[in-house]
Amino acid sequence: MSNRSTTIRHLVICGAALFTVNCGAGVTAPAGAPEFTHADANAWINSEPLELGDFKGRVLLIDVWTFDCWNCYRSIPWLKDVEARLGPKGLALLGVHSPEFAHEQERARVVAKVKEFGIGHPVMLDNDFSYWRALGNRFWPAFYVIDKQGRLRGTFVGETHVGDGRARNVEALITKLLVE
Repeated sequence: MSNRSTTIRHLVICGAALFTVNCGAGVTAPAGAPEFTHADANAWINSEPLELGDFKGRVLLIDVWTFDCWNCYRSIPWLKDVEARLGPKGLALLGVHSPEFAHEQERARVVAKVKEFGIGHPVMLDNDFSYWRALGNRFWPAFYVIDKQGRLRGTFVGETHVGDGRARNVEALITKLLVE
């Protein structure tokens, strides 16, 4: 796909409203999503350390979250639902836990919350916000969709529920990428 025909959709929060910004012709899609910034085994939950290349050939949904964020944990039922429905078709999920508060940096607390929330996919601890910065992220929760070749193809921001408009938009992009 040429950069000229690539459409990038960004969702931006402005006050209490959520806006969709479509950037079309002339917008250059990134050559690739940023490589994961943590390789230490203690920075990973539910997995050994992973690299972006480990997901090549699969569509990857990255969830940037923190455990005390209400909007984040209220989005977990949707994440579980989309993983159950689209995982068998080639979708993988990765959580990136970027803490807002000091107590959220403690690995044991994150492990306990991952267990409490029933999260089974890999979670990378991003206590230094290096992956947050690599993504250019500014919000919790934020969802990044990476295609089978490792290119960032969509960014979505905000609490998401099964069947809501944001969920439909994210899932439509994922479904499109699964058949590319």
